[in-house]
Amino acid sequence: MSKRRKVKEELDLFPGSRRERPERSGIADETAPAAPLATRMRPRTLDEFLGQEHLVGPGRILREMIERDELQSLVFWGPPGSGKTTLARIIADRTDAAFVPFSAVTEGVPRVRQIIAEAGERLHATGRRTIMFCDEIHRFNKAQQDAFLPHVEAGTVILIGATTENPSFEVISALLSRSRVLVLEPLSETDIRTICERALADEQRGLAGAGLQVDGDALEFLARAADGDARRALSALEIAASLVDRGGHVTPEVAAEALQKRFAHYDKAGEEHYNLISALHKAVRGSDPDAALYWLARMLDGGEDPLYLARRLIRMATEDIGLADPRALWIAVAAKDAYHFLGSPEGELALAEAVVYLATAPKSNRIYKAFGRAWALARETPGEAVPLHIRNAPTRLMKELGYGAGYRYDHDEPDAVAPQEYMPEPLGRRRFYEPSGRGFEAEIAKRLEAWAARREAARQERG
Repeated sequence: MSKRRKVKEELDLFPGSRRERPERSGIADETAPAAPLATRMRPRTLDEFLGQEHLVGPGRILREMIERDELQSLVFWGPPGSGKTTLARIIADRTDAAFVPFSAVTEGVPRVRQIIAEAGERLHATGRRTIMFCDEIHRFNKAQQDAFLPHVEAGTVILIGATTENPSFEVISALLSRSRVLVLEPLSETDIRTICERALADEQRGLAGAGLQVDGDALEFLARAADGDARRALSALEIAASLVDRGGHVTPEVAAEALQKRFAHYDKAGEEHYNLISALHKAVRGSDPDAALYWLARMLDGGEDPLYLARRLIRMATEDIGLADPRALWIAVAAKDAYHFLGSPEGELALAEAVVYLATAPKSNRIYKAFGRAWALARETPGEAVPLHIRNAPTRLMKELGYGAGYRYDHDEPDAVAPQEYMPEPLGRRRFYEPSGRGFEAEIAKRLEAWAARREAARQERG
């Protein structure tokens, strides 16, 4: 029996060991006319692939890994339409590995076990490796992700997981330690436009045969409005072509009709939630009301709970403004109450008013810092006794023991401030709060300076 015939029989015994047939792997035929344009135009080589130069450019990590055939398990983390699935397919093609995709949304551990069993047989019979591509890997819970571990570690399969969510939150640490996380960025408007132009010029896979006239402004609109998602842009272009029929004219208005509403990429429990609230907080702290309003609108449009935002505004009022403008806290609390009373959408305007007030208020984090220092000392000295003169004395015994002895009632003193000590004696005088000198804290600073001078004079008299 010839060597070629023997290999052919082995391939027939293990169908997955040759490049997976569409019906075997559940992938639609990408060249079929009925396939979506985004599927037909999927890049087949690294030279066709646009974007992610930091990964696939000359000398970059992923290109080097592919060209040296040094595959390892990977996690692709990036937004929709940035090329995660396409890169996994290109890797399989360039390295002649079997490519077996599945989705964590629709398939579970039984499918994983089946793929791994077939991969083990394929590796033993032909020496051919298997790339197991798990789309939406973050949809698997931690126990399900554990099913990958021994087989990834043994090299039975090369796992490539794709996720739009931060792997730090969604992928178990044991799997991350056995994989390399590669971050994909949204495609640039230039890349999106080039992808659309390729589709319009391609006669075999694209729309060249439709004889369309597409305005440059329409392409610019699609490139901008796709938000870095090539699939979204191509899908809209295909819909636009169907709206005007063969030989039709695609204007910006037609492109807008095809794209319809742009949905916010926002996950109230994931990384984008933390990114956007961080942006809102920093814009308020940085006294930029316009940016603060933008991030507030982004979060509300993405479906964030307005009362969560109200709570965060109260935090900003205390952390970043404090006594530089005491009204900031009042307004933040009032905005929360107003929203609670009015609901959406009327109540959201109260949140916007609070955001602008906080962003334009004088800033001070001195209360935040002072309380942090006081808390740290309290933890270090939990056993320090309250000085006798400021203890309450509700019983005769307590009075006999000296509780309250020598206490000076502040309202009987000039300016209602008695020059006496309130800290535990072993700790001495401590200064936690240092006013900033901005806004109302400038007045507070004057008061504290005067009171400190009176206490110092009283100490010298006693000394």
